[in-house]
Amino acid sequence: MTFVLAVDVGGTTIKAEVADPSGAVVAKGSAPTPKGAAAIDATASLGAKLSAEAKAPVVSAGVILPGIVDRDRRMAVYSSNIGWTDLPAGELLERAWGIPVAIDHDVTCAGWAEWQTGAGSGCSDMAFVAIGTGISAALVSSGQLLRGSGSRQPGEIGHVVVRPDGPVCGCGARGCMEAIGSAGAITRAYAAVTGSAVSGARDVELATQHDERARKVWEDAVSALADGLVVLTSLMAPERIVIGGGLAQSGDFLLTPLAALLADRVCVQPTPALARAAHGMRAGLAGAALLARESAP
Repeated sequence: MTFVLAVDVGGTTIKAEVADPSGAVVAKGSAPTPKGAAAIDATASLGAKLSAEAKAPVVSAGVILPGIVDRDRRMAVYSSNIGWTDLPAGELLERAWGIPVAIDHDVTCAGWAEWQTGAGSGCSDMAFVAIGTGISAALVSSGQLLRGSGSRQPGEIGHVVVRPDGPVCGCGARGCMEAIGSAGAITRAYAAVTGSAVSGARDVELATQHDERARKVWEDAVSALADGLVVLTSLMAPERIVIGGGLAQSGDFLLTPLAALLADRVCVQPTPALARAAHGMRAGLAGAALLARESAP
């Protein structure tokens, strides 16, 4: 019996699992994500710890990363949230673990998992949009997962400008969808208008029940998300858009108004159905496990 290691390096947390051939998780853990190259060191330590806990050899690893990823060269090309540039992540982790390591984009692999076994199952044309610290998409067109080549990363919908006079984004542009509609942007916007720090977008959601300022921040975010999804729909014509990431945990509180705005604003293509990710916050890990098995010797 051989196991694989799946690792999801997020903007705030590194999550990892060891799974057996049936997909059952035999060891799991997490660690905070340090900034810069230290994030790879933390990933190496967490993966080594979990591999040691496994009852059989771990034969390969799939590691998914945010930002721009060159899967062929196994490079972490750029992440504004973590703060790294041109890190040879695959080479470093392979040296640390002594097993084959495949590297890919986090949202691409999360979308792959949702398409294969989740809320996008059965769709030939689908988009998976992860809304968390940032915003990005995985795209399926005519039954093919679009991966790009080299450092060309399809699906960076979070950096489509939807409010030209809006806040500055981490990428340097102004008014990106991510700068207004991401969970991080919602948290920052509410803190800016109230002078009170909150732990996350969930706190802003709860505050909408009694605070008009929270309602305004939430409505502005949903409107920006809708405009970004209109661009995505116009270009890709997906049958279904699956919403994942931390903000998807808001469920119908997010999806109901978002679907209504999308239906109102889409003019050319058929309006896609919206669905919440079936794998939830594990979508990335599920995709990382698929990646690890694909590269197993």
